[in-house]
Amino acid sequence: MADLRLIVAGAGGRMGRTLVKAIAESRGFALAGALEDPRSPLIGWDSGTLAGTAENGVKLVGDASALIEAADGIVDFTTPRATVGFAALAARSGKFHITGTTGLSAQDEAKLREAAASTVIVRSGNMSLGVNLLAALTRRVAKTLDAAFDIEILEMHHNQKVDAPSGTALMLGRAAAEGRGVDFDTHLAGGREGHTGARKAGDIGFAVLRGGTVVGEHSVIFAGPFERLELVHKAEDRMIFARGALHAAAWARGRKPGFYTMMDVLGLNDF
Repeated sequence: MADLRLIVAGAGGRMGRTLVKAIAESRGFALAGALEDPRSPLIGWDSGTLAGTAENGVKLVGDASALIEAADGIVDFTTPRATVGFAALAARSGKFHITGTTGLSAQDEAKLREAAASTVIVRSGNMSLGVNLLAALTRRVAKTLDAAFDIEILEMHHNQKVDAPSGTALMLGRAAAEGRGVDFDTHLAGGREGHTGARKAGDIGFAVLRGGTVVGEHSVIFAGPFERLELVHKAEDRMIFARGALHAAAWARGRKPGFYTMMDVLGLNDF
C-alpha cells in the first residue's frame, strides 16, 4: 500500500515539529506539506530542519489550497479558527482531517460536524492512546460507582498553555458525565475560590495547575466514604500525541464520511 501523504498544519509549532519528526520516523507515512500562519517568520524554512531531523525539502508555506490535491489528509494541532478552516478545506477536497486542537467552542465543533458530512474528521482533545483508554476507564468507573463518590479532575501543564481546563480534562469530565448519565455542562464545577459553601452533590469538579515544562498530567479522582480511587496519566513526551494522530490517520483512510473520535479509532465506545 502506498504511503499515506499527510499535510502537517502548524508545522513551526511544538506539536507540528513533533508530527514532522514522527512522520519521518514512521513507516507508511510521507510528508506532503508543511503549513504555518502566512505571517510567521518561519515561512520558507525547511520543516525537517525545524523538527530536528534531516533536511527534507518540504518548506513551510502559508497556503493550504496549493498542497491539498497532492495529499490524503491534514493533521492539525493549531487554533480553533484555523481548525475550522482546515475542516472546510478537507470537506471541499474530500481529504480526511485529523485534529487535536483544543479550546474549540460549541459553534466551532458544530462546523466540524457539518464538514464531516462530506469527509472523515477525527477530533479528540487528546490523541494519546493512553489518555483515551483513561477516558474509557473513567466512563466505566463513573457508571459503576454510585453518586456517593464525588468526581474531581486535576490537570497540570506547562506555563505556556493558553486554555484551561485542558481539552483532555474536559474530555475526561464528559466521559465521567456520560458514565453517570448526566449532562456535563450542568454538572461542571470550575475553579473554586472564596466562601463557596459545601460541595454540591453530583458536581464534576476541576482543578488546574500551570508551571514549568510539564507536557501533561491528568488525574480523575473518585472520592467516596472512607475510600478514594484515582486514575492517573502522565505524558512524558509530545511524541505520544503525534503517534496517536498517525494511528488515527491510518484508521481514517478509506473510511466513510463522518465525525469520529479516538474512541471510534480504538474501538472503545462500548467499553
